[in-house]
Amino acid sequence: MKDELRKLLEICIETGSDTDLRALASLLKGVQKKISRNRSTFIDGLLHMERSFGQGSCEITIPINPIIHNNLSIVHGGITATVLDTAMGVLANHQLPEGYGAVTNQLNIHYILPGKGDTLRCKAEIIHKGSKTLVISGEAFRDDGRKIAYATGTFFIIPKE
Repeated sequence: MKDELRKLLEICIETGSDTDLRALASLLKGVQKKISRNRSTFIDGLLHMERSFGQGSCEITIPINPIIHNNLSIVHGGITATVLDTAMGVLANHQLPEGYGAVTNQLNIHYILPGKGDTLRCKAEIIHKGSKTLVISGEAFRDDGRKIAYATGTFFIIPKE
């Protein structure tokens, strides 16, 4: 596996454009971040997620770079959805007692503006906490402070195995 990876890296380094090489560097730094911080998911590392918690809220910020662009050179809607879902899911799981986890049951997103700039920040807040479900709202912002998306999510509360 290591030899195959070295060969792929060499090909990319020799034939890639500056943009390709910046993307590759970002991906490799993300994998390294996942390994060094012992994060549970690759998506956390690959998107360079930075988390913070407030009173009943969670924020996740990621850098905007060409890896997450669509063909219009703006943040792909699926990436915005992923970061919103992650912020809401992290908050849901943060609120639960030991032995329980939360999984997304429903996710609704309203896109408002294109994702542009240097960072994407998603903030989640709890709307309802029941015994079987949580309802959480999320907002995504560009670094100029403008809201680019609004979301709500329902999360099932399940026992961990």
